Amino acid sequence: MLVIVAPGQGAQTPGFLSPWLEIPGLRDRLSAWSDVAGLDLISYGTSADADEIRDTAVAQPLLVAAGLAVAEVLLAPGDAAAKPPVIPDVLAGHSVGEFTAAAIAGVLTPEQAMGLVAQRGQAMAKAAAVTETGMTAVLGGAEEDVLAAIERHGLTPANINGAGQIVAAGTSEQLAAFAAEPPARARLRSLSVAGAFHTRHMVPAVDHLRAEAAGITPGDPRATLLSNSDGQAVAGGAEFVRRLVDQVARPVRWDLCMATMAGLGVTAMIELLPGGTLTGLAKRALPGVATLALKTPDDLAAAHALTSKETGQ
Repeated sequence: MLVIVAPGQGAQTPGFLSPWLEIPGLRDRLSAWSDVAGLDLISYGTSADADEIRDTAVAQPLLVAAGLAVAEVLLAPGDAAAKPPVIPDVLAGHSVGEFTAAAIAGVLTPEQAMGLVAQRGQAMAKAAAVTETGMTAVLGGAEEDVLAAIERHGLTPANINGAGQIVAAGTSEQLAAFAAEPPARARLRSLSVAGAFHTRHMVPAVDHLRAEAAGITPGDPRATLLSNSDGQAVAGGAEFVRRLVDQVARPVRWDLCMATMAGLGVTAMIELLPGGTLTGLAKRALPGVATLALKTPDDLAAAHALTSKETGQ
């Protein structure tokens, strides 16, 4: 059983799109989605520096476009005229990666996903500018101790990622106090993001995104589609879009998504571009599951082989 997963903000690195532009048709897709997002995604994915692509309004559309473009290459049938695209058994995305997963599942069209995620990125960047906030990864330590320390400092466990990783989010002052008094046996790592995502600081962005999504009539998922809210599969497209909107200000429960994958009997995971983060978590939390992260086109042959093996297509 195959799960395809899409990474969230922070996975991007300068130039990560460059080797993929040699694939026929991929540049054209990215150019079309650039028009939808109002950004030169090709330039940002090839020549922009780390600070430029750290910008929330840039990073989010860039990640979704990259994931969707590579998914089209991965899932395209050998004979497009005779076969439909391959559909994985399970789909999930981490934070903004949920937009990628929703489009692959057919809940949104790629153009709808790109339009919404562009609005999401702009709204979250605006909300982040109100107060100086950030996020810190907590690696190791007993989960109950980590959560207690986060609560004690008035922070939010914005991402509970499993495999000994929780992300604390809040104001810069709160994070500084947390760093001065870290949980026992835990290491802290400041994340390169522009604000306290998935916390109360993002409520204005939720309101904006809800208004933008109101005019969309989503489709129902054509594969098992997991939600960051509780890790459960969501059968209705309208419900999934509602969760997409609300998730901006609510914690990401990737630990519960992986627990559901285990319960479903997932045997293989492919992480879309720029892969590495989610397969890294899976190696620790989902022992025995084959993992493959798409980083360069050289990874496609192995990914195609794994897809064919797991889906029988």
